[in-house]
Amino acid sequence: MEGGESKEPLELAGVTGGSPVRSVSFTLTRGTQGNDHILDLTRELQAGIQETGIRTGQAVAMVVGSTAALTATEFEPGLVEEDLAATLERIAPRDGRYLHEETWNDDNGHSHVRASLVGPSLALPVVEGRVPLGTWQQIVLMDFDTRPRTREIVVNVMGVG
Repeated sequence: MEGGESKEPLELAGVTGGSPVRSVSFTLTRGTQGNDHILDLTRELQAGIQETGIRTGQAVAMVVGSTAALTATEFEPGLVEEDLAATLERIAPRDGRYLHEETWNDDNGHSHVRASLVGPSLALPVVEGRVPLGTWQQIVLMDFDTRPRTREIVVNVMGVG
């Protein structure tokens, strides 16, 4: 995990109680297999947020790249190994015609479409130093590219300690 705190605390009008609003960023780096590979980031994300010392605020996470996405779902084998991929295959099939592939002579037009549909980022509340998630809810990285990749997830946490 890499990152750092902003050089100067941000002051927010109307905040009382003495704690200035702070902004801290860090990066999670994970290797993926591509081809709809889904990884659970929950433990690393919660640990990174806790390390910031921010107790109340908001975290924004974004995966760098246009063929991957972030979402919150249940990290359950049937769902992450079969169901999500099967659903996305019906919406944006691998063997579909993509002008992107014709333009760039590559094979990942479906990867860009899938990533665009799910989205690259999440805005998450920080309550008592952590993201409040449901019992069966995890934060996951979805990599749709056609080859293994090293993915960076940039996280910015803003709030008070």
